[in-house]
Amino acid sequence: MEYDEVKAILLRHWSHTGGSNEHLASELYHDDALLEFPQSGERFRGRAKITSWRSAYPARLQFEPRAIRGAGDVWIAEGSIRYDEGEPMHFVKIVFFRSGLVERETIYIAAAFAPAESRSAFADETDIEATPGLPLLIEGGSRGKT
Repeated sequence: MEYDEVKAILLRHWSHTGGSNEHLASELYHDDALLEFPQSGERFRGRAKITSWRSAYPARLQFEPRAIRGAGDVWIAEGSIRYDEGEPMHFVKIVFFRSGLVERETIYIAAAFAPAESRSAFADETDIEATPGLPLLIEGGSRGKT
């Protein structure tokens, strides 16, 4: 798969994730897809389960993808997510494609933290690089939104 194709798939996915249009967000998954959150130990097997729990998700989601990198069938997306307009949390999404659809997705989410003073003499104070056309602010699906 190529960058522009993967970017379009992920942007469509984020714009519909969570809420009444989740069936559109879930179109990127194979019927036997696996979605996992290693930090919580949750695993969702199959597009039907993924669609069901995300359709019932109570929070309003905002995504700000910053980078999409990869080649072939393995891609990594980085950015931030807000739940109900709360503080941004950083995410890394690792996606494995098979025949143009996601067969496995692993998502890590973590809160921001202040840089350690012990590293300040070594770290650059610049914005983290973004890939072409990013970052974007994407309003995900929400309860009652059509």
